[in-house]
Amino acid sequence: MLKRRIAMSFFGVVICAISVGIFKIAALGVDPFQSFVSGMDQMIPIEFGTLYVIINVCLLLFSLVTDRHNIGIATFINLFLLGYITQYTYEFLQTLIVNPSMAVRVICLIIGVVIICFSSSLYMTADLGVSTYDSVAIVLSRKWKLGKFKYVRICCDLVCVIIGTIVFLVGGGTVKEIPTIVGVGTIITAFFMGPLIELFNEKVARPMLKDKTGEA
Repeated sequence: MLKRRIAMSFFGVVICAISVGIFKIAALGVDPFQSFVSGMDQMIPIEFGTLYVIINVCLLLFSLVTDRHNIGIATFINLFLLGYITQYTYEFLQTLIVNPSMAVRVICLIIGVVIICFSSSLYMTADLGVSTYDSVAIVLSRKWKLGKFKYVRICCDLVCVIIGTIVFLVGGGTVKEIPTIVGVGTIITAFFMGPLIELFNEKVARPMLKDKTGEA
């Protein structure tokens, strides 16, 4: 069972990173946390992967203070690999999908939404640590009892989108460029990512941890 949980954590994080690269190819808005990171990337002139690590280290401090249970293998895989895998995936897909049509971009967006929710469900259910960002919503909903996870997640996502947009513009981004980081994809994930993750938890991830007798 432990091996299964480790596999779910590892593949969940890796697939999540790939999905973010697909979001960037769609250029119809990335997920809320990535919109925040992209906004910071516009302002801070360092490699995306490195910036991602720095931001997550800051969020890691929040988890260390509030609930260390959320810190585990998946947390550190996410912390040190996700940004670089995303960067590699995006650069690789750019060589395969050159000047994608709107239809292709929409398809990429749909694929990205499904994959990111599925992957998040895998490593969250494995309970070997979650991403530092996921930890924020978990602490607010389950430990601080501020509401159901899916609603707290929506609020956290909206805050990220707002801050990411402001920082992007302050950093020199133009209004015309905003849809590439805050667009249809961002709105979809902000309002539906929490519920979709919960759906995958119930239908896929939790059943994967049950043995033949049906016990977890």
